Amino acid sequence: MQLHEELTNHDSANQGNTVERPPLSAKIIFAIGQLGWSLASFGVINLLIYFYMPPEDGKTDFPDYIFQGNIFLGLTIIGFIGFGGRIFDAFTDPFIANLSDKSTSKFGKRKRFMAIGALPFAIFSVLVFYPIGGTDMTLNTIWLILMCALFFFFFTFYVVPYNALIGELGHHPKDRMLISTLISVTFALGFVLGGMAYAMQAYFEGTGMASAEAFQTSIMILAAIALLCMLIPVFFLDENRYTKQSNSAVGFAEAGRIVWENKNFRYFVFSDLTYWVSVTIIQTGVIYYTTILLGLGKDKASWFGIGAFALSFLLYIPINFAVAHFGKKRLINLGFLLFAATFSLTFFLGNLPLPPKLQLIMVIVLAAFPLAIFGIIPTAIIADEVNLQTDENGDSQAAMYFGFRTFMMKLGVSLAILIFPTLLNFGKSVDNDWGVRLTAIAAFAFCLLGWFLFRNYKEVMVND
Repeated sequence: MQLHEELTNHDSANQGNTVERPPLSAKIIFAIGQLGWSLASFGVINLLIYFYMPPEDGKTDFPDYIFQGNIFLGLTIIGFIGFGGRIFDAFTDPFIANLSDKSTSKFGKRKRFMAIGALPFAIFSVLVFYPIGGTDMTLNTIWLILMCALFFFFFTFYVVPYNALIGELGHHPKDRMLISTLISVTFALGFVLGGMAYAMQAYFEGTGMASAEAFQTSIMILAAIALLCMLIPVFFLDENRYTKQSNSAVGFAEAGRIVWENKNFRYFVFSDLTYWVSVTIIQTGVIYYTTILLGLGKDKASWFGIGAFALSFLLYIPINFAVAHFGKKRLINLGFLLFAATFSLTFFLGNLPLPPKLQLIMVIVLAAFPLAIFGIIPTAIIADEVNLQTDENGDSQAAMYFGFRTFMMKLGVSLAILIFPTLLNFGKSVDNDWGVRLTAIAAFAFCLLGWFLFRNYKEVMVND
């Protein structure tokens, strides 16, 4: 009875009032949540291999918490853990998405999930890096599996409903592009702050801390900042006032079928998967490219995050103009080709007749362009698909669309985590760097695959 009354009240509120376009302040409040989840997820997505399988540069002294060698067909434990967790996510992503789509909470059908997920999301982003078994590698492995599973579950609990708000707040095409731009900025800021973990670790080591303790302290500080940012839209965004929502009565299986039968959307999410493989490889590999291929200190790895994303900020306004002139599809295809060029350059790092720092700067400059493109446009593409589907049948599956995207994101991250340490076993030292270079070849191949797949996507035409 209570659920029926809440549903009736929520429907009446949506039908009786004209939904307001969100002001800039509401969009900024929303975008700060992206900074939070970007920062909270940075460690597990980009630093897991660094912590459990560090570069052999003689400068990083982490204990061997888990077995680092090959265990099956050249694959590693850390690779299996990262990839295996996605089987679990295959169910949680669309399941949480459907629950959010069907929610009738007066607090906010999306914010309710975000409020529940934020704290455990931040906590498990830290506990992943606190093995409890000492030198007991078996216990550490079991602990890591459990912590990763819980981390990704609460990642989904926050991120899928959060992403659904992109299209619901952006119920006007110009708002969608601005929201996509703002969350791209805050996502990049999260990446930049996360990349500071290397420099923070070096600082704490300078105070006398052991490498592992210095790294863990850095992760804990970043998680606290992430939690604060994730809670800002929970408490300060008026979801019921600014979002265009409809209560879906469609069940889990039917909602998944509706979204999956959108052939155009499938081309997008599969190409998006290849992007996440590639970008995770470069984000994970920057510490290896910096220390092994270029022979620079690990604090210089922070340059990539600061430089590439700072430069990409300058490109956001030109890209918005370019979208209006050339369309989203052409720019995404250009982004894939520029990323492929970035990895071609990465393969030759250390062998070019240029100073190491200049080589790193060249990678930073080249990577900035595709990072800006992929930072803005994909979320706008999904929001276009969501609004098109909602306009056609009146039943919104916003969270399910973004749930599929989040699943593909995590699958791409998982493939990268599976592939990266396997290739490192071919060499991750200054004397033998072949494995590190192979990671660049793998990322290059995935970029070309993404470009090929996305050529089949038909851009949704929107009217201002």
